[in-house]
Amino acid sequence: MLFYTVVKPFVQVALRVFFRRIEIRHREHLNLPGPLLFAGNHPNTLMDPLLVAINCRQPVAFLAKSTFFKNPIVRAIMESGNSIPIYRRQDADPNAGPATPAQLQAQNEATFGRCYDYLGRGGTIMIFPEGTSVSERRLRPLKTGAARIALGAEARHNFQLGLRVVPIAANYFDPSRFRSDVLLNVGPPIVVADYAARYADDPEGAADDLTADIREALEHRLVITRDAAEDVFVQEVERTFGDHLLPDEDPDTLYDNFQLSQTLLQALAWFEQNAPTRLVAMQMQFNTYLAALRQHRLTDEALEGQQRGTVAGLVNLGLGAPVWLYGVLNNYLPYIVPSLVARRATKEAEFVAPIMLVVGMLTFPLAYGLQAAAVQHWLTHDWRLTALYLLSLPITGFYALGYWNTLSARLDRLRALRLFRSMPAVGKDLLRQRAALVEQLAEARTAYLARSVSK
Repeated sequence: MLFYTVVKPFVQVALRVFFRRIEIRHREHLNLPGPLLFAGNHPNTLMDPLLVAINCRQPVAFLAKSTFFKNPIVRAIMESGNSIPIYRRQDADPNAGPATPAQLQAQNEATFGRCYDYLGRGGTIMIFPEGTSVSERRLRPLKTGAARIALGAEARHNFQLGLRVVPIAANYFDPSRFRSDVLLNVGPPIVVADYAARYADDPEGAADDLTADIREALEHRLVITRDAAEDVFVQEVERTFGDHLLPDEDPDTLYDNFQLSQTLLQALAWFEQNAPTRLVAMQMQFNTYLAALRQHRLTDEALEGQQRGTVAGLVNLGLGAPVWLYGVLNNYLPYIVPSLVARRATKEAEFVAPIMLVVGMLTFPLAYGLQAAAVQHWLTHDWRLTALYLLSLPITGFYALGYWNTLSARLDRLRALRLFRSMPAVGKDLLRQRAALVEQLAEARTAYLARSVSK
């Protein structure tokens, strides 16, 4: 259990740094007494199990595909984290010849046996029933392995074990970006013993029923889009007019944003069925507005607030510039290297964030250690001053990130202000388009909510 005694504290710090906000809805379901089987969606490879592991008091064993265990170093890491290999036909080594169904069955029976033993001792296991990790806001068909493990463990104990399946829906707001947000939306536990009668009559049917219930629980707690085009459109609406659609949003919670995404997708489907012409007209109007903003290198936020706080904001930016520069000089290299490594190492979006996390866990301590050693040797010769310097590195690094975001927003507003001064007619036309869109969205929102109330 090396992971939980040595590695877990470092991973907790790394994830708290990588994500701006990690919100757990119904955290109490993660810390129920065992045995437990966590079943979650799988959009972000290594991040998904790590986020669960750092938010549970009890150790969690993870089912992972067998290919992770081929490398002896990776195998040692996986086993130290109490991972259990699962064998899939597509993971077989082509050089060793195709695995026969009997071989795969024997390997997975051994895996299932380890799971039964672990759950029988009151342990907690996590499995991703989709079987693969894909970075998209959709839920792939669930395999029945999780349900078969749960039912098999209960059957070993005559359905007196008390095993519960806890659905965990991971909603990433920008899965491959540093300092983004993630919401773990945890569902109420599903009592496996409730399927005892069905299992006695038809074990396969019981596995199908439990799998269907797991899927329903996840779907209820996930943002699920039908295709990439719908996903892009909904996210554009959220980014552009989210504040208008959520005027009473609580800034301390991500759940409001999750509900907005779900409501927008439901409303989109409703308008496709009941007012398709109106929907197409709104989409065209929205796309025309976004194209005009891109043409003038503007954002909607900048257009709305181009005259807000220009003098005071510039003064604050000027005063903070030296601290920003200090933070950039001391943090840029360890900050940029993980991103460069991730982009070169993979083209698959779901692997970018885990690679950045792992590389960042190496680059930042290494860079900070070398910098502190250099300062101690050539400048201070005083460990107290060196300690203060070392403390300043992460603080000014975070400040530099915030400063850059503020500076970017300020420059966008200045660009909008310059447009209004040089081409006032264009600026007024953009504001007119914006006002018309806000009015259209408000009317559509009222119509959709009225439909919901009347049902």
